[in-house]
Amino acid sequence: MTESIWNGFKRLDFNFEGRYCILICPDNAVEGKKWLYRTEYFGAFPDLELSMIKKGYHLAYMTNTTRMCPESDTDMRHKFCEYMSEQFGLNSKCALIGYSCGGMQAVYFAAKYPQHVACAYLDAPVMNYLSWPFALGMSQDDRSQEFIDNMGMSLSDLLNFRNHPIDQKEKLLKSGVPIMLVSGDSDKTVPFCENGQLLYDYFKQNGGNIELIIKPGGDHHPHGLTDNTPIVEFIEKYY
Repeated sequence: MTESIWNGFKRLDFNFEGRYCILICPDNAVEGKKWLYRTEYFGAFPDLELSMIKKGYHLAYMTNTTRMCPESDTDMRHKFCEYMSEQFGLNSKCALIGYSCGGMQAVYFAAKYPQHVACAYLDAPVMNYLSWPFALGMSQDDRSQEFIDNMGMSLSDLLNFRNHPIDQKEKLLKSGVPIMLVSGDSDKTVPFCENGQLLYDYFKQNGGNIELIIKPGGDHHPHGLTDNTPIVEFIEKYY
């Protein structure tokens, strides 16, 4: 384990079952040692996380085998959460922070292991592989070859695939995990109408706990809000 400084806070780098991990420690931990789990793209658009660290939340990250989210990565998150509690004394539940691919990773994880999740903030989450990375709808970002190489499934396989992120909606609803959903209405990479809106509509139709913030004219980047106060308040409300 090595120690350094990240944005003014203590950073610990370590390995867990062959995976590279990071833990950022607040100066004064909030009661219950609550923590944020960034599922992908550690360090990108960190303003929200910095705000939460200043409030006493820890921030953790573990590398994935691929951002496309095979089930083995989801299962490893379960082990990681248990390890973080045992090794560092962190809360048995975390607040998931998922941007784009990290959003779909958060969905798979919360649906399968809700016992580890207090709430989830999803920002422009991938919910439909046909929309992204295969760009069969409105998306202008075709990353299909990356998916084929990492997941071993072709477009033909996906036509009969019934385990897209959006297919986790029933389990996610049943879990009771509160969701904060943020998206730009002009996202050309992961279009809201083909992805996040599917989850939002299902939750609203079935009494799910979900909040939505749409950024007028917003593209896929930047993630987060100009003022992240609504997201901070959401996390503090449910965790």
